[in-house]
Amino acid sequence: MVKKIISTIKLLRPKQWIKNFAIFAAIVFSGNIFEAAIFQKVLLGFFVFCGLSSAAYIVNDIFDIRKDQLHPFKRFRPLAHGDIPILFALTIAVCLIIGSLFLGSFVTPAFLALSTVYLFIQFLYSTFLKTIAVVDILSIATGYILRVYAGEAASGFHISVWLMLTTISVSLFLAIGKRRSELTLLSSSKDVNIVAVRKSLSHYSERLLDVYASIFATSTFISYSLFTFLEIPKRLSVSLSVFLPDFLPDFFQRKWLMITIAPVVYGLMRYLQDIYEKREGESPERVLLSDKPLLVTVITWVVLVIGIIYFIGS
Repeated sequence: MVKKIISTIKLLRPKQWIKNFAIFAAIVFSGNIFEAAIFQKVLLGFFVFCGLSSAAYIVNDIFDIRKDQLHPFKRFRPLAHGDIPILFALTIAVCLIIGSLFLGSFVTPAFLALSTVYLFIQFLYSTFLKTIAVVDILSIATGYILRVYAGEAASGFHISVWLMLTTISVSLFLAIGKRRSELTLLSSSKDVNIVAVRKSLSHYSERLLDVYASIFATSTFISYSLFTFLEIPKRLSVSLSVFLPDFLPDFFQRKWLMITIAPVVYGLMRYLQDIYEKREGESPERVLLSDKPLLVTVITWVVLVIGIIYFIGS
């Protein structure tokens, strides 16, 4: 009984719920995270996406049972390993979908619509999109982007164009890193047939994915830098004019968000190191939780963003 409960929890992949924190982007960067009524809606949206994403993972695992059994790591997943019956897993997925969409109806109509679109794309990915080179990467990235848009729909606040471009860039960067790490892993396993495990990987070369990763790491840095330069925090409550006299340029008094570029640059470089040196990246949430310097960097970035937007004044 205990083993089945543990296997069921593994089936849900709770570690991957970290991705769903992207839903809070709009409410955080708009300076309204302390608005209780709005925060409750976004929080409910977070739980909705946790349920939907787990359901999507289960459906994907059902479609990939045979292929996962050939994979060096995925063969230990509950369904591929035979720890949980397919019918039981499918029942859980259906219950999660119905329950999550029901809860989503209490957020906003737009949020419910985006949740449905997210679920639809995940199903298309599980059935055939993941077999098409490039399209598979775009599909993974779309899942990240829809989370941010869902946060906008739940809160009623919008993020800037530059922050949205940053979201698109980092989403593609993570998706490419995932494919790059998987290709490296499978290529190093002599007994594994890449085409049999994931057809789309046979159309990629490590050099091509390296170019893709370089493009979107660069675009993430540029987009985020422009966002911090152009964005003026709207909810500033503590003035630091005593530390920054009037004779100093206005640049030093208002562009506090540019401080957060430093952890973003380090985070990108550290993640690339994990991909190329440690040969990780197949699971972004696993990298984040296992790489302490990277985890500290993300926490530092969050603290800086919250502190600058909500507590530091010009």
